[in-house]
Amino acid sequence: MSDDPDNDFVDLVAEDELWDNEMESFDLGDDEVLLLKVNGEVRAYDGICPHQSISLVEGEFENGVVTCRAHEWQFDALTGAGVNPRDTCLHKHDVRIVDGVIQVRLKSPVQAHP
Repeated sequence: MSDDPDNDFVDLVAEDELWDNEMESFDLGDDEVLLLKVNGEVRAYDGICPHQSISLVEGEFENGVVTCRAHEWQFDALTGAGVNPRDTCLHKHDVRIVDGVIQVRLKSPVQAHP
């Protein structure tokens, strides 16, 4: 990444293409990013469940909670905090909207967990 943090942002999708209460997955090199829109707020997290490395976009997103399809681990879509189990969380990435385009900045490489 560059020394200028503004140059570290990557365009993902037009803001109007991500609907409220919808999630999408994007591959950025070796990283998978989960993009969510909750009550008009956009969030980005590692797209892989920290439990068994399953893509979270394959799960469900209802009532502000993302549920992994494998073992139904759940995460709060606004904070990334674990709902079930509570002692886990999703790695959050910075998001901004510039000229109607959602951009994300990876804070560190996504790490798959066994």
